[in-house]
Amino acid sequence: MAKMHAVQGPKHTRGEKIGQVIIRIFLALLVFIMVYPLWYVVMYSISDPRLAMQGGAFLWPKGFDTYNYQMILKTNQIWISLRNSVLKTIVGTCISVVLSLMTAYPLSLQRFRGRKFFQGMFFFTMLFHGGIIPTYLVVKNLGLLDSFLALVIPGAMSAYNMFILRNALQAVPASLEESARMDGAGPFRILMQIIAPIVVPSIAAVALFYGLGNWNSYLDGLIYTSSLKLQLMQIYLRNVLAATSSVNAIMSSVGEQSTGYLSQSSTEMAIVVLTVLPIMIVYPWLSRFYVSGLSVGAVKG
Repeated sequence: MAKMHAVQGPKHTRGEKIGQVIIRIFLALLVFIMVYPLWYVVMYSISDPRLAMQGGAFLWPKGFDTYNYQMILKTNQIWISLRNSVLKTIVGTCISVVLSLMTAYPLSLQRFRGRKFFQGMFFFTMLFHGGIIPTYLVVKNLGLLDSFLALVIPGAMSAYNMFILRNALQAVPASLEESARMDGAGPFRILMQIIAPIVVPSIAAVALFYGLGNWNSYLDGLIYTSSLKLQLMQIYLRNVLAATSSVNAIMSSVGEQSTGYLSQSSTEMAIVVLTVLPIMIVYPWLSRFYVSGLSVGAVKG
């Protein structure tokens, strides 16, 4: 009986092996350059402030200490800011996705009259922007200043994300819509029950973009609101970084005597970690839709 030989893949030459080693080393260095700054901040924040102030590389915490986090989490303002950022991210993302989807749907239909005109108008906003001052005056005249709506309405829709959804909707066979119309379904029902479930990866990718944008939003909270009750995490972080006595402010807001040692740098690092942590927890759940969603939405229409 003839022996069965395993099929072997093509052998790589010495030059190809050397090239692969160089590429792996380069990618490893690139990953290290991108990951280490965040790792440094985390390790610094959980190190003993006295040892951390000595400087050096932080591959591991120097004297594990979480006193920074204990004091920061006892302040009321950080919880108010965290609540506002979470609400802005959730509400703003939902509003943005719905507006983008409902705008992209008619623009994806060939029978829609004025389709090219409206597409041109939306594309125009990607090239030219009204500016901060005109936008501020519009928000002011609408009476939205110092309100939660001012944090979610002005930047509710991105033309770029809308075009991603439009391209994804164009890839859906027109026969599905025609069949639903013959069965008596209206446009809203066709969109929500038939077409939207097909382009879920694209919707999830766009929702990820909107979510990151809302969480990292800085100018909205800085320009349109002044009340501490509407302060966002990014503004809270900015105020701490700008203050020269944030440690004293935190201790006074807690209203108790210090039982440990706080430093300005360790406090800043801990707040940075608390600002980044929520989005790092959510991101892996939606990142799996990123490539597939953009691939569908990149179909040329």
